Amino acid sequence: MHSGWAAVVAVGLPLEKGAPVVLVRERVHLVKNFTYESRQPYHTAAKLAPDEARAFVAHIRREARALGLRAIRALQDKLEEHGYALERSAVLLAAGRSLPPLPKILAAHSLIHTADGELFREALVHASKRSDLNIVTVREREPADAASRALRRKSAQLSRQVAELGRRLGPPWSHDEKMATFAVWFALAAKT
Repeated sequence: MHSGWAAVVAVGLPLEKGAPVVLVRERVHLVKNFTYESRQPYHTAAKLAPDEARAFVAHIRREARALGLRAIRALQDKLEEHGYALERSAVLLAAGRSLPPLPKILAAHSLIHTADGELFREALVHASKRSDLNIVTVREREPADAASRALRRKSAQLSRQVAELGRRLGPPWSHDEKMATFAVWFALAAKT
């Protein structure tokens, strides 16, 4: 997850429960206007009057939810065309604490950064629920370890397999895509 966008990876697991197969990888925008103001809604809100700040954040939240829902539904359609059904969603969560009310967020720069990230994560969780997906959440620093535990495989072995998936796909195979793949592999393992 990034400010205003997310790396999305759709993964299928072969019947023999081997390594996952990457079906789709894409970058999904969660704001219509890819500007600093939209991608950093709480930073922008901190410069506004209280009522304007509240309205602006609410607007970006609605927009992010709608774009997240559109992206998931498009992904469902794309996968269905190829004989797959999207059943689960894995969202990487920050390790942060719960957020206070808006005035307190806007008074602390560290909370502003946290709130910006949480708004977009929540948009994907919301879109997943609206799309009737089973949602698995994983702390953003733990997807490889979570997958390792769930699959009862060594982390180094899984890392090699995920790296190999990237070699087969070709560049770019970014850290974001690798972590998303670990999270989805964990979600698939959690299903059984």
